[in-house]
Amino acid sequence: MKKLHAVSLMIAVVFAVAAFTAGGNARAVDFDIPAPPAIGATIVDFTLPDANGTNHSLASLAGKSGTVLIFIATQCPVSNAYNERMEKLATEYKARGINVVGINANSTESAADVKTHAAEKHLSFPILKDNGNKIADALGATRTPEAYFLDGKNKLVYHGRIDNSRDETQVVSSELREAIDETLAGKPVAKSTANAFGCSIKRG
Repeated sequence: MKKLHAVSLMIAVVFAVAAFTAGGNARAVDFDIPAPPAIGATIVDFTLPDANGTNHSLASLAGKSGTVLIFIATQCPVSNAYNERMEKLATEYKARGINVVGINANSTESAADVKTHAAEKHLSFPILKDNGNKIADALGATRTPEAYFLDGKNKLVYHGRIDNSRDETQVVSSELREAIDETLAGKPVAKSTANAFGCSIKRG
């Protein structure tokens, strides 16, 4: 009797695992995210609305020396840990011709959420709402925060994390800043990719 019970339990576990796996695969198929553009690729112009519903093209927001696109979130603790660093980046590099543009592609966060969050966290750089994840899909973005640095000709020269640690006291490498500084100095970017980490973009 005990042996029969053990066999029944094992079968139940196998079916449970199979069901879970099938569910996971279904979700993966639903959101089959394209690969990001290759380093050196030109990012084509696009238009997205800000939190007030006003449309802005990439061309209208681009800096003369380059543009940093950062996928951000209002609720993700990792993205929020970078709020001050992102604002500092935007403030420090603006005078050098680099503009920072935030993009919120989370289907679970409304334009009103984006507006409130920006005001509460004192984010002065423009933040666009990517409804339907069109730009996130085009760029292969999966995380918040996730950065893309385009040079003055809209060529992708860096893609990935902002730096190596959510905890600012543990930062030992700032790949995004290094890429910007190298580009401004007319040098090739030594490290053009570094895996982004954070919360997954919530696709609708």
